[in-house]
Amino acid sequence: MSVTNGDRALVEQWRDILALHARTQCELDRVLHQHGLGASDFEVLDVLSEGIADDGSCSFRVQEIADRVHLSQSALSRLIARLEREGLVERAMCVEDRRGVRVVLTTKGRDLHGDVLPVQRAVLTRMLAADAD
Repeated sequence: MSVTNGDRALVEQWRDILALHARTQCELDRVLHQHGLGASDFEVLDVLSEGIADDGSCSFRVQEIADRVHLSQSALSRLIARLEREGLVERAMCVEDRRGVRVVLTTKGRDLHGDVLPVQRAVLTRMLAADAD
């Protein structure tokens, strides 16, 4: 089977995307580590912060978070347990489905997210702008 120039270009484009993702993920982990977070930790806090209601409450089902942060259910459960031990999130039973678990951002988690958000966005801006050049 012969490989066409179009195939090569497609594969190279895919590899460029993967490389950009890997470089950005590593840089996020490096910078966020100074704040006690990894990139995935921050992503969970970021998703939870997007759902904050006017009264300050917020909660997502674990599966809703998993769909947005691209982690397996088991990896996400371990991450949430760690964030809960650190006082950044709380888990609660899902009222509408007692088998489900909802995750709530705590005040401490909301404050840390607010402190770290500009740092994370600056890394994204720098890494993605560098790739566009």
